[in-house]
Amino acid sequence: MIESMRERFTRVAGDLLAEDNRTVIVLAVIGHAAFSQQGLVGRYPKRIVDVGIREQAQIGVAGGLALEGFKPIVSGYAPFLVERPYEQIKLDLTHQGADAILVSVGASWDSSGSGRTHLAPEDVTLMATLPGWSIHVPGHPDELEMLLRHEHSLGASAYIRTSVDLNSRPYSTAPGMISTLKRGSHGSPTVLVVGPLADATLDAVDDLDVSVLYSSTPAPLDGDALRALVSGTDVILIEPYLAGTSAARVMEALAGRPIRLHSHGVTEPDLRHYGTPGDHRTAHGLDAPGIRDFVLRSTATPAWHAH
Repeated sequence: MIESMRERFTRVAGDLLAEDNRTVIVLAVIGHAAFSQQGLVGRYPKRIVDVGIREQAQIGVAGGLALEGFKPIVSGYAPFLVERPYEQIKLDLTHQGADAILVSVGASWDSSGSGRTHLAPEDVTLMATLPGWSIHVPGHPDELEMLLRHEHSLGASAYIRTSVDLNSRPYSTAPGMISTLKRGSHGSPTVLVVGPLADATLDAVDDLDVSVLYSSTPAPLDGDALRALVSGTDVILIEPYLAGTSAARVMEALAGRPIRLHSHGVTEPDLRHYGTPGDHRTAHGLDAPGIRDFVLRSTATPAWHAH
């Protein structure tokens, strides 16, 4: 059975605590039990800080620790880690030049049974408004580990979004890279898929003449690679959060070329139904049948060219 991203995060964070005495884990209750079960709270009682259910204070504490030379890793549910304390991320971290790694759980619909309070399809869009942050959306625990270790070694500001959705294998072999998963004919549509939707996308377009590119890092997007790999007019962006979040970055990378961009992702966050994560993927058209339908509709009409 494949290890979950959450399990891998706890294990790797433990390694980083052992390897670098500047590493500090800052929690707001969520995640404390996992660190305790691994014996890490007892081993590092002064470097695993639990502020209680005070997410704004969690970010403020991380900012203070960063200014004192520590390397904080902050974890929690996406809506409580990003949306609730957004002002503190903007001021206590970004504005002060205080670097931290934020690692979220829950993603867009992982905790669908808990209702809208635990759903965060807006988190990546929100983080993308802040300058100086790298944003990673791994699709496999191996990618999570690679990205977490990379950002920790840099001592930079990064948001890493984990989810229960996983691809069958890692598709990124280096931080920030764009990988080619499927090659279509020259000039055929290009599908750029982010994170854990890669397997569903490959299933969806298996028999179609399209290229499929993969990224676990929507910001900064590898624009040079994207420009080199796109040969046609139609680019289809598949994201497991708000549709169009990376649209501006894609168009910037392809500036000066006749491109028709189609963005597919969450378009109606307020479904007002609990359901399962699978129900939400289907409702948003982000399972294989939904992705296939979007690709076919997007490419049904040939692109118009001026002469």
